[in-house]
Amino acid sequence: MLPLIQTLARKHLAGLATATLLAVLPLAAQAQAPSIVVASTTSTEQSGLFGMILPQFRQATGIDVKVVALGTGQALDVGRRGDADVVFVHDAAAEQKFVDEGHGIEHRKVMYNDFVLVGPKDDPAGTRGKDITVALKKLATANANFVSRGDKSGTHAAELRYWTAAGVADKGTGYKECGCGMGPALNMAASSAAYVLADRGTWLSFKNRADLAVLVEGDTRLFNQYGVMVVNPERHPHVKTVEARKFVEWVVSPAGQDAIAAYRIEGEQLFFPNASQ
Repeated sequence: MLPLIQTLARKHLAGLATATLLAVLPLAAQAQAPSIVVASTTSTEQSGLFGMILPQFRQATGIDVKVVALGTGQALDVGRRGDADVVFVHDAAAEQKFVDEGHGIEHRKVMYNDFVLVGPKDDPAGTRGKDITVALKKLATANANFVSRGDKSGTHAAELRYWTAAGVADKGTGYKECGCGMGPALNMAASSAAYVLADRGTWLSFKNRADLAVLVEGDTRLFNQYGVMVVNPERHPHVKTVEARKFVEWVVSPAGQDAIAAYRIEGEQLFFPNASQ
């Protein structure tokens, strides 16, 4: 009788070991899945774009992506330190400088949208129209409340270019820098009836609009180009170059470009792919 009990016990333990192994194997495979870090502008995350396209990239390649969402200037600094494998941002001049300094390779256009000037619907400063420089002059003259991101982001860099183009040195007593991302800047503008320059993608996904509305749009100077590049492995040998290149190749491929074009909020397209241009 005892040998029979011992045999049954051994079979039971073997079954438990097999079941445990089968349960652990998927977790082990998941732990070993390749992954990359993408340093990107806040607009790609806060607009919801990455939440939609990254699972498609994961399904196509098996590569996980961790996003570090910062202002463009900060995202480029992350790349300079070698703390990311890919940089995905929107400041063409800063991107070119990054490449020229040897920090980035395989720089590609990905998509574009535009900036808009958002402010109170009743527009007390009288900015409504299509000319961003005229609007900024009116804001400065009226000492209107204006929330600047002040964070070295692509949006902040664009805003400073527009003030310069408008010939405005004194932006008025209502001008405030928040040193924050696009979402928080919009929240501040909504709570204080202030004006703010925003990328259209984040604006369309923004829920706490209060009395805000788009007042200036359509100026060709408000064009907003996004670019992507691999962090240079010659500077940082630990960069996951193979996986990083797969990400860049995917976002500029027909599959990636179609995924970007398909992203809409309430039927409105947020980003327009232009990798082939």
